[in-house]
Amino acid sequence: MKLNSGIAAAIVLAFAVAGLTACEKGPAEKAGEKIDNAAKKAGEKMEEAGNKVKDAVKK
Repeated sequence: MKLNSGIAAAIVLAFAVAGLTACEKGPAEKAGEKIDNAAKKAGEKMEEAGNKVKDAVKK
C-alpha cells in the first residue's frame, strides 16, 4: 500500500510539532520573551503619553 504524499507530509509535520512542544525553553527563548514584554510595555507607555498629549491639546 502506497502512502499518499499528503498523508506522509501530515505525519512528518505531526512528529515535528510534537517534538518542538516537548522542548524546554532555552535562554534565547526566555530572552526573546523579555524583549517582547519590554516592547509591549514601551508601546503601552507611548500610547498613554499620546493620550495625555491629546487631552492637553483639547483643554
